[in-house]
Amino acid sequence: MGKVGLGVAAGCAAVTCAIAAALVARRASARAHWRRAVALLREFEEGCATPPARLRQVVDAMVVEMHAGLASDGGSKLKMLLTFVDALPNGNEEGIYYAIDLGGTNFRLLRVEVGAGSVVIGRKVEHQPIPEELTKGTLEELLNYIALALKNFVEREDGKDERRALGFTFSFPVRQTSVSSGSLIRWTKGFSIEDAVGKDVAQCLNEALARNGLDMSVTALVNDTVGTLALGHYYDEDTVAAVIIGAGTNACYIERTDAIIKCQGLLTNSGGMVVNMEWGNFWSSHLPRTPYDISLDDETQNRNDQGFEKMISGIYLGEVARLVLHRMALESDVFGDAADSLSAPFTLSTPLLAAIREDDSPDLSEVRRILQEHLRIPDPPLKTRRLVVKVCDIVTRRAARLAAAGIVGILKKLGRDGSGVASTGKTRSQPRRTVVAIEGGMYQGYPVFREYLDEALVEILGEEVARTVTLRVTEDGSGIGAALLAAVHSSNRQGSI
Repeated sequence: MGKVGLGVAAGCAAVTCAIAAALVARRASARAHWRRAVALLREFEEGCATPPARLRQVVDAMVVEMHAGLASDGGSKLKMLLTFVDALPNGNEEGIYYAIDLGGTNFRLLRVEVGAGSVVIGRKVEHQPIPEELTKGTLEELLNYIALALKNFVEREDGKDERRALGFTFSFPVRQTSVSSGSLIRWTKGFSIEDAVGKDVAQCLNEALARNGLDMSVTALVNDTVGTLALGHYYDEDTVAAVIIGAGTNACYIERTDAIIKCQGLLTNSGGMVVNMEWGNFWSSHLPRTPYDISLDDETQNRNDQGFEKMISGIYLGEVARLVLHRMALESDVFGDAADSLSAPFTLSTPLLAAIREDDSPDLSEVRRILQEHLRIPDPPLKTRRLVVKVCDIVTRRAARLAAAGIVGILKKLGRDGSGVASTGKTRSQPRRTVVAIEGGMYQGYPVFREYLDEALVEILGEEVARTVTLRVTEDGSGIGAALLAAVHSSNRQGSI
């Protein structure tokens, strides 16, 4: 071989070696990036860990905060608001009742007919949008609009002007002064009617009804969680609490009046009262908070508030997962050049998170579709799709298990957790049958979340006690429940609670 041939051969060999070296370096870099992504995943999983011992610490912290909130206003992150609901439906209600459900930029009108024996004979529902200008105008304008819609609804359904009891579900923060009155503390959910704050919303609605010639007034002013408890108790008198876990979250339960220290001398017909916990604001150092939760809190308008809600409710879970994926994209190449598409807040909704976690196809085809269409991550390989599923699973599992700990906290406060001693210090007998009414898309529409929550209840309570606790899904507590409470409190009966 001539010198030229040797030179060419040597050159080719050098090029080949360079290419090989580049490929080796690229593979080594890819492995390093993948290891970094996996390390971030493990770090996140450890930070979200909820072993039974930690869950029991959360249970105890919840009980402590409940006692503090009952002792004084402002004494706890839990507001423990009095509802003045001292009687709940028991299945003996009869007649036709109406309800208004206002909790967002739409409202519902309901006509509910019930018969003895816990039978809902009929229900008519009408949905009405609220024009955007009314969410920023005056309270009188908003309530006139609702009152006129109710008048038209009643005339269509009953065709006569007959006085009916009215339940008003008003899912905004209210300081209640009786079962049928309460002043607005502040607006949420996009409303900004300044002249309404501090006013008795039930009385203002009554005035609007009168202006529109409707012979009807608010008999029960409630929030959606109290309505859920009422509906659960209507079907099963062992129902002692209600929990909503949907876009937001809250809980209420039946408390003894003598345990409500901040209102000493409070008298009720039954010796008990429903307490609205506002448990989304619960906080404890035992909650497994990660840097991603801190980042989420920093980007919300209610910073340092609603800490529990930000860990368990639907509006936030997808965002926690997105923050994890975005950091992975910045510190590794597992998502290619998709860091920018993962940088926009709330681009991964919780319904998408649930769809990712529940994809059981061999190639995770639904995960691929979501990543491509919603997060603009082109053709992610299978191992990357599995990584995303794992992130969504960690977020879901933590949320469900913490929600379970919250529920057990209520049971422990009531002495129904099987611990042998109620939180009052009184010894107890064997745990009684206990029902918790539950609503919301996270529990009703997300089977994996429901399985994790149910599993955690057994872990915390033990199998024997867990068998005495039933989580009963209710449908439309904010509507039917409000109408039933109107029935109860219009008759002024002295019911059990």
